[in-house]
Amino acid sequence: MPLFKYPVRRFRRRNRDPKHFQNVPFTIGTRSMRNELDRLVDTVPETLGRKAFVAEMQSFFHIYNRYVTEKAKGHSDLIWEKVSSPATDQIIPYAQLPHSSDSSTLKKLAVLKVNGGLGTSMGMNGAKSALEVKNNLSFLDLTIQQIEHLNATNHADVPLLLMTSFKTYDDTLRVVRKYANTAVKITTFNQSRYPRIYQDSLLPCAENVGDDTSAWYPPGHGDIYNALIRSGILDKLLAEGKEYLFVSNSDNLGAAVDLNILQHMVDTNSEFVMEVTDRTKTDIKGGTLIDYDGAIRLLEIAQVPPEHAEEFKSVRKFKIFNTNNLWINLPALKRVMTTEGMELDIIANTKVTGDARSVIQLETAAGAAIKHFKNAHGVNVPRSRFLPAKNCSDLLLIKSDIYSVKHGQLLMSENRIFGTVPVIKLGDHFKNIHQFQKRFKQIPQIIELDHLTVSGDVYFGRDVVLRGTVIIVANEGQHIEIPDGCTLENRLVSGNLNITEL
Repeated sequence: MPLFKYPVRRFRRRNRDPKHFQNVPFTIGTRSMRNELDRLVDTVPETLGRKAFVAEMQSFFHIYNRYVTEKAKGHSDLIWEKVSSPATDQIIPYAQLPHSSDSSTLKKLAVLKVNGGLGTSMGMNGAKSALEVKNNLSFLDLTIQQIEHLNATNHADVPLLLMTSFKTYDDTLRVVRKYANTAVKITTFNQSRYPRIYQDSLLPCAENVGDDTSAWYPPGHGDIYNALIRSGILDKLLAEGKEYLFVSNSDNLGAAVDLNILQHMVDTNSEFVMEVTDRTKTDIKGGTLIDYDGAIRLLEIAQVPPEHAEEFKSVRKFKIFNTNNLWINLPALKRVMTTEGMELDIIANTKVTGDARSVIQLETAAGAAIKHFKNAHGVNVPRSRFLPAKNCSDLLLIKSDIYSVKHGQLLMSENRIFGTVPVIKLGDHFKNIHQFQKRFKQIPQIIELDHLTVSGDVYFGRDVVLRGTVIIVANEGQHIEIPDGCTLENRLVSGNLNITEL
């Protein structure tokens, strides 16, 4: 009998057992969901991992119960008047960290890359980390090169963990197989698979466990904690003497292991360190650290009451944002997960299905765990440690001559006069990765570029040079081709390639 199938009174009695749904509020909505999850469990043969699937559904059921309870209250528990900017001792400037060349602590370190993303913002259907981004190398290739160099240089054995989703696992393995004989120990493991729920009924879209993958989703990077426990990897790391875990997104090529931050964590006996960096107007939707009634917390825009959204986006009040580069003390994580419990703030993301029905994905953010750890704080790092490719505009920047690659790490060119990168805004015609690739015969030289805006049906030839501020606009029905060898400096290009000086 599946673990969900209990009469109500027996179910409540079993709630006292921490292996089941301890202290879960029971409503009509949750009772219906329990029945639906029972039905889904019945579609999984014992030989195909029913026990593991039940564990995932129990985790989902717990989050669902919390969501329904919060929804029934009709308001968030967040009291905006208690939200304030972090205190000075809650955010440490990176420049104040002592320089460390002691690599002995690396023997206690493991690196985890959150590798469940599909790159849907670029029109991708496969693992984003398998996308070639520089010198015919993918995000994963560059990450593995980073760890190889780290270990070879320091005579270390830092392992690489890849948390994949059911949507990225196969693509990830195809890349990782190339490194079967490498010195880097690579471990892949899947995060949870949760059912999407219809917004109107709050019941699962999935009819059975084998339903189309659009009925299921990976529940965000906040699932790393459950996944580490459920897979047995946390216990394995502890048995191997690992005490620290560096977590980052697989598409962030700036997130290399930093000895200064690792040593700072050791010296300050901190259980959790979040790397933050200065906010700009393009980062206003990113989560930020706040002081909440005297305690440090992560605040995401999805948690902000609508009437305070503009205040949240203010760079004056909230000056930093979360890079999702996290440093976690593993013994402390074991303590929190097994004895204290971890409840992360729920983020309800709404999507629209192919048949125009609204569905909800209940997700959590890994950084929200900061509130559960002792002496947790942020370190304000240089922007160079946050180099993601969230869209094709970011991808153009990474592929360009602004950056070179050394040992898997992106380095800004010495020929770049300014310490900052140019602002690049590519229009809708460039959002899809296949369109992006088709529209550039070759990535332009942009080492002296300040700003680029491209809108409409535009194509770039080979050996194009862009300098200063360049704006290229093809209105509806127009078509612009920037010819081979063309140099544009402080130019506006529009219509039938009419060029006027700015």
